[in-house]
Amino acid sequence: MAAAGGEEPESDDGSEELVLTPLQLIRSLEQAWMNEKFAPELLESKPEIIECVVEQLDHMEANLKRAKRGDLKVSIHRMEIERIRYVLSSYLRCRLVKIEKFFPHVLEKEKSRARGEPSILSPEEFAFAKEYMANTETYLKNVALKHMPPNLQKVALLKSVPKPNLDSFVFLRVLKRQENILVEPETDEQREYTIDLEEGSQHLIRYKTIAPLVASGAVQLI
Repeated sequence: MAAAGGEEPESDDGSEELVLTPLQLIRSLEQAWMNEKFAPELLESKPEIIECVVEQLDHMEANLKRAKRGDLKVSIHRMEIERIRYVLSSYLRCRLVKIEKFFPHVLEKEKSRARGEPSILSPEEFAFAKEYMANTETYLKNVALKHMPPNLQKVALLKSVPKPNLDSFVFLRVLKRQENILVEPETDEQREYTIDLEEGSQHLIRYKTIAPLVASGAVQLI
């Protein structure tokens, strides 16, 4: 993935690299931000988007330095830069909060990830999660566990730390029409049923029902 504006990128294997306009790039960041903000679980990492946005911000900053002082456009572009920086920092901060909240489950999911399956953690986030888990275990041991009987000096963090609530309900907007989405019953008296999601429609639905659609970009959490 690359932002348009420079020379056309070429890959070593001759395959074409996806090129986004600056507007498409910022929209991709905003979509990732909104999904991360409203999803109950940690979503797939988007390192390509982050890298391209940072490069785009540097490019915009360089353009501002060449602009004439007193030009109204400078103030407008400066506001846009600050807005993008806010969205980017909020997105990364939201992910860190989820890592801290669900760290044993995040690491377990990463550990059991199949070969070729996208990672939910960037390398930096993975290092942070491992360090956070190690510090948590050390703290628990020094403050409480070492003062307890030997048979109680171990704690299973996977059982102690709550899992993300995938049964929570979320609002969404449909970006691409979807057919035959299986919906689980709310009560024992009900049966499973299917629904069609029309493009542009909005729904309130259980998250785990549409989690694959969030990952594929077919729906946007709102």
